[in-house]
Amino acid sequence: MLHLVVWIVLCQSFVQCIFHNRTRPNIVMVMADAFDGRLTFEPGRRVVQLPYINYLRGLGTTFLDAYTNSPICCPSRASMWSGQFAHLTQSWNNNKCLDGNATTWMDSLEKSGYQTNMFGKLDYISGSHSLSNRVEAWTRGVKFLLRQEGRPVTQLVGNASTVRIMTKDWETTDRATQWLRDTAGRLHQPFALYLGLNLPHAYKTDSLGPTGGGSTFRTSPYWLKKVSLELISVPKWLPMSAMHPVDYYSTFTKNCSGEFTQEEIRNIRAFYYAMCAEADAMLGQVLGALRSAGLLDNTVVMFTADHGDLAMEHRQYYKMSMFEGSAHVPLLIAGPGLASGLQSTQTVSLVDLYPTVMALAGIPAPGSLSGHSLLPLLSWPGASPAETHPGWALSEYHGCNANASTYMLRKGRWKYIAYADGQSIPPQLFDLTLDKEELHNVVTEFPKVGAYMEEQLRSIVAYPKVSQAVQLYNKQQFISWRKGLGGYYSKVIANLRWHVDWQRDMLANEKAVDDWLNGI
Repeated sequence: MLHLVVWIVLCQSFVQCIFHNRTRPNIVMVMADAFDGRLTFEPGRRVVQLPYINYLRGLGTTFLDAYTNSPICCPSRASMWSGQFAHLTQSWNNNKCLDGNATTWMDSLEKSGYQTNMFGKLDYISGSHSLSNRVEAWTRGVKFLLRQEGRPVTQLVGNASTVRIMTKDWETTDRATQWLRDTAGRLHQPFALYLGLNLPHAYKTDSLGPTGGGSTFRTSPYWLKKVSLELISVPKWLPMSAMHPVDYYSTFTKNCSGEFTQEEIRNIRAFYYAMCAEADAMLGQVLGALRSAGLLDNTVVMFTADHGDLAMEHRQYYKMSMFEGSAHVPLLIAGPGLASGLQSTQTVSLVDLYPTVMALAGIPAPGSLSGHSLLPLLSWPGASPAETHPGWALSEYHGCNANASTYMLRKGRWKYIAYADGQSIPPQLFDLTLDKEELHNVVTEFPKVGAYMEEQLRSIVAYPKVSQAVQLYNKQQFISWRKGLGGYYSKVIANLRWHVDWQRDMLANEKAVDDWLNGI
């Protein structure tokens, strides 16, 4: 009799486990690199055809105010995967992010019974990216101005039938969709799949050599046809003399301080939008594979990006900025039981994805997370009304192309940006309702708002202490690196990405580094 009772209990447990697994949704995330979130809703969506993003818009929820927690690749992804702000994981630059043994939401899903698989660009573990990228981040406090990037350019390849430009991304997408068709449908457990794309990140500029960064916007006539050229705007720029000092540094080091014709600017923006269209097609291939395998009705699909691209707004390209083009990311979520055709005006950020995934899978979220579940905003039937989102987003940046640690708090109509210790560099305040182009810093016009936002920011992060910690880290890392080079130091540092400007006055630049190390 005892054996029979034990057998019945085991069977019941097994059945409950099978039922639980079958009722939990599959989870698929597609993460692009450098995709401007404003292209996923009006009016930005008019400038380029993104049919599969538009399909997700109708199927689920589009977040109109979603932000990166750090506008650069590795630190942003570290926050997304860990669910923690960059200062908590000490993700200071593209080379200093999470440890290899850090627990991600994908790890938590796997422990709870999900079959997991990841394809493509991950980029959240320390130790990657170029030497130039590291040294530029460490030395951002040095009192010199050196161009670190190539001037942004465009490159047209192929013809009107050339579809696969970013072949690496297409090959990765092929592998991911093959797995969905061949394996996912036969599983007896829910699955989670992550696909990381490189697009629409700019390509490396070949003429700059092996140390060159990504400054080439490359596409084909096929994708350019998806862009409404007549709707491309030429963004307004402040004069260099009127720029905020950190923005001035960014513009110069990104090699954008020279003259650009309106045609050049329009082309860069057009090519960038075309690259977004190619990324959208890869999302479409994933959606098609889910549908053909009969999995779409039981799968939550998320589309997002690590950051955006300024695409010549504010006389800059790339990211590393708190302006909307850089910091605003796409976030669309669709799936069984979720609201369809919804647009959420709630301000959210990438750290919210970890607790959201946990809630979708019915797993208790760790208490150390910085984010909040978005399920109450998605009309999820099982979401507790107590799961309220605070309604603000924090982003911070400590890497290259910005000569001070930068902290952004977005709340309501206001965006507040503080720097360094909060005293040595003036803050910025933008009213995004009236000033969508972020050309008018109104911090002196609205002192009470500025004081309130500063108080709110400091209640979230003691940012002067964080800035101090980053400064100390930068100096320690640079000293260690220089010591390791011995007599080769002068030659190595003179041949990084800034070599053109550095070699014009090598002795003066080396002295500037020494002065920085000595606190002069």
